[in-house]
Amino acid sequence: MNHQIALAGTAEFTTSAERDRGLAASVRYQAATRDGEDGCLAYYFSPDPVVDTRMVVWELWTDEAALAAHFLHPNYLELRVVLRASGIVSAAFTKYRIDLSGPVYDSTRTARAHFFSAGE
Repeated sequence: MNHQIALAGTAEFTTSAERDRGLAASVRYQAATRDGEDGCLAYYFSPDPVVDTRMVVWELWTDEAALAAHFLHPNYLELRVVLRASGIVSAAFTKYRIDLSGPVYDSTRTARAHFFSAGE
């Protein structure tokens, strides 16, 4: 059985200007990945609204094979070079295999943390 894969993490830069430069340089790779790589459902890099030297990354892939292909794709390989040149000093990323999903809000528009059927 194939499961979607989510990847989430942060990258730290020395200064906010370096972070902003890295984010700006990443836009073309984000667009190319979203538009041109099979299995990419989401690929977002953004500034952390609280820590001005931090970039937040969130990705969603159809399955492990799609993520593996991404790690060999020129978009990924070139983006790594660009971010290193922008002043990235550290990064922490975690991948998650998704085997259950569901709506956040029930039929009364109440947010629920537990998994429930849409009619609940």
